[in-house]
Amino acid sequence: MLSLNNIEVKYVNIILVLRGVSLKLDVGGSLCLLGANGAGKSTTLKAISGLLGIEEGKVTRGSIEFDGRRIDNKSAENITRMGIVQVMENRRVAVHLTVEENIQAGALLRRTDRAQLKSDLDMVYDYFPRLKRIARSVSGYCSGGEQQMMVIGRALVANPKVMLLDEPSLGLAPLLVQEIAGIIKSINEKNRIAVLLVEQNARVALDICKFCYVMENGKIVLDGTSEDLRENADVKEFYLGLTGIGKEHSYRELKHYKRRKRWLG
Repeated sequence: MLSLNNIEVKYVNIILVLRGVSLKLDVGGSLCLLGANGAGKSTTLKAISGLLGIEEGKVTRGSIEFDGRRIDNKSAENITRMGIVQVMENRRVAVHLTVEENIQAGALLRRTDRAQLKSDLDMVYDYFPRLKRIARSVSGYCSGGEQQMMVIGRALVANPKVMLLDEPSLGLAPLLVQEIAGIIKSINEKNRIAVLLVEQNARVALDICKFCYVMENGKIVLDGTSEDLRENADVKEFYLGLTGIGKEHSYRELKHYKRRKRWLG
């Protein structure tokens, strides 16, 4: 359904950020992008959603296709209308609006009647009962977790075919991270909404998604099923915090091991 074909992205026509990135997301599928800060994960999402232009970025080579149509030359508004909705990093909410008004904003680009909007709101409240209890509260006074639920709910009301999620666990308590991760997985499986997740919490990402790509320095360096990558020695070392280095090894050996990545060899 969604494919990136050897794309390159530059900012201000100078800074090369993505270098030949290719990936595919099937209908109703789920995949995650893992990588350190600056690897190009968020830029990949913005290239798909059409938000690069806001930051003077542009796809300069390759193509992005959705449902058989090329979209890297389309506006963010048109891409959203086609069914690709991004949930931005750091929970972008309209702080002066109520919780319910923020959620309803997801329907602005849809032609929907009052009955359909009520049905969509009920769906959001089924996933996030806490939001129903605070529906009339001003969103700027809500907690980080409540705001994260709110922006996911807003994306749901937009009736997406693909949901792009950028660091949904950022700044949240561990129990809340697990709760939201479970809801994202449920949305993917029950609603058949495809999910492309950018996440630094590798354990959460691999639990949510069935397939995974690892990015480094703007390139895909490794891919595979989540089950396979959980057992990959480099993923264990660099993303899951597990190591095969024993106590008998020196600090010099440990530093050498941490620099070595088999995908770069």
